[in-house]
Amino acid sequence: QVQLVESGGGLVQVGGSLRLSCAASGRTLSGYVVGWFRQAPGKEREFVAAISASGLSTSYADSVAVRFTISRDNAKNTGYLQMTSLKPEDTAVYYCAVINTWHIATIRAGYGMDYWGKGTLVTVSS
Repeated sequence: QVQLVESGGGLVQVGGSLRLSCAASGRTLSGYVVGWFRQAPGKEREFVAAISASGLSTSYADSVAVRFTISRDNAKNTGYLQMTSLKPEDTAVYYCAVINTWHIATIRAGYGMDYWGKGTLVTVSS
C-alpha cells in the first residue's frame, strides 16, 4: 500500500504560482510513475502531468505544458507540481496518483493508476 497526501493548494490570483507536493508513505516512491490529475467543478477528471520513476521522462497536457513543471525527489519520497502563470481555468481539485509502469497512453487516460491521494484544492481568482 502507498498512501499519498497532496498539499500546497490554496487561493491565488491570476498569473500567480503555486507548488503542489505529493508525499508518499508506506512504500518508497522511487519505483513508481507519479501523475497529477485535476477535476474542476462539473467536469471530468483530466490528466495534467506525469513523471517516470527515474525522473528522466515527463509528459504534460497541452493546456499546461509551458506553465507547469513536474518533478520528484525520491530521497524525500515526494513528487511536485510547480504551477506558474495560473489561469481561472486551472481552478480544480488536484490529485496525485502513482502507477508502476510508464505506459503513458494509459496514464494520460487516467486508467489503472495504483494509488490516489485525496486531492488539494487550487482556486485561481480573477
